[in-house]
Formats: sequence, structure tokens, C-alpha cells
Amino acid sequence: MSPASTTHLVLIPSYNPGGKVFDTVRAAREQWQPVWVVVDGSTDGTAAALLAMAREDPGLEVLVRPRNGGKGVAVRAGLEQALDRGFTHALVMDSDGQHPAGRIGAFMQESREQPQAMILGEPVFDASAPALRVQGRRISNGWANLETLWAGIHDSLCGFRVYPIAPLLGAMRSSLGMRRFDFDVEAAVRLSWRGVPARNLPAAVRYFTPAEGGVSHFNYGRDNALLTWMHLRLLAGFLLRLPVLAVRRLRQT
Repeated sequence: MSPASTTHLVLIPSYNPGGKVFDTVRAAREQWQPVWVVVDGSTDGTAAALLAMAREDPGLEVLVRPRNGGKGVAVRAGLEQALDRGFTHALVMDSDGQHPAGRIGAFMQESREQPQAMILGEPVFDASAPALRVQGRRISNGWANLETLWAGIHDSLCGFRVYPIAPLLGAMRSSLGMRRFDFDVEAAVRLSWRGVPARNLPAAVRYFTPAEGGVSHFNYGRDNALLTWMHLRLLAGFLLRLPVLAVRRLRQT
């Protein structure tokens, strides 16, 4: 029986994930209750099957958005409802099976001990990780560290994280971004700007091949352009906040 919580939930945004989503949801449910899935305008038939799963499992809830809006939009939809229902923290994980459900308990425990913090996954890659993507995230990590004056974000792109809901929604409501693939990086940076400390825990990341049922919506050209534009916006915001951030970092040393 997975532990039930009235403060912490698992939130899984999902868009045309294929069959892997069912393994992901079952694995998450073995570790935690409640688990919420936000279906972001999927057209692959998984919404109906997930709703059927939820009818048989009181620890699972499925929210269905009629149109695809992007990862950040799906996460925000779930967070808004979670906050209305009294939850304070959400562990966000991808629906494609990349993230380790077995680490949910450890991340939630760290969040309970450090409720003011964001608990960030620090990915441990195996041989399945595409070398180009591993190298590319180092560039994003460098920018994120500069934009936060090295406030402790070890990995800016890992999607396996526990967020304090209220500060994250505050950041999302005040930002023009954080809608699609830019969500993970901008969430960590903007929460850091708001004084939310980062705690980092290791999390194995697995990339499944199409033959294994893996589905990826990452587009190198489109999404790297989105990340570049996002970092330009964040750099401008960083320069405006630099005096405040510098004073904060000096006080922490």
C-alpha cells in the first residue's frame, strides 16, 4: 500500500506518450498516493484508458485538457487545482518512463524535511542517453548557474522535482514563458530568484528507444531555439535583479 498524503502529490503531465504512460502511472502509484495525471490534449487514445484506470483506483486522478498547451501549461493546470484542494507540494515527473518512480519516497521525505525548498533531480545517465542532449544540457546548466549566481541548481533541465506549489504558481503567473519545454529551466531559476533554496538528489534517467515504446517530442531546432530565447529573457531579468541577488549570496557565504 503506497503512503497517502494530504500535502504532497505526484503530478504527471502527459501528451501522446504511448503505452509507457501506463507503466509510469502504475509505478508511481506503487510509491505514492495521490497521483494526478494531466492529459494535455492527447490524441493517441491514452486519455480514455487513463480515465478508466482512475475509475478503478481512488488514489489516481486524471485531468483532461481539450487542447495541447505544452508541459508548463499542463503542470500549471494541475497545480492550480492542487492548491485549491489544500496541497502544498507537488512532485512533477514525466509520463514517458524516463524518471525513477522508486525515488519518489526519498524526494518527498526530503521535501517534508525542507518544505521551503525545491527538491531537484540530479540526473544519473546510463548508456541510453543521447550524447548530444547530455552535452547540450551542460550549456543550459551554465546559463542557469550564472542567472542565479550559482545558488545550487545542479541540473536545470531534469523534470523529476518536488516544488512548493504556491511560490511556483506565483512565478508562473508573473512570467510570459514557462509554457512548453522552457518550463523546467525557468521554474528553477525564477524560484531561486524568489529565495527558494535548491536541494539536489540523484535520480537515474533512462531514455527508451522507439522499439522499447519510447516516445519523444523533443525537437532539436525548435526546442533549442526556445531555450535560447528563454535564457535571453532570464539574463535580462538577472541583470535587473543582480544587486539583490549579489547581496543575498554574500549573506549566504
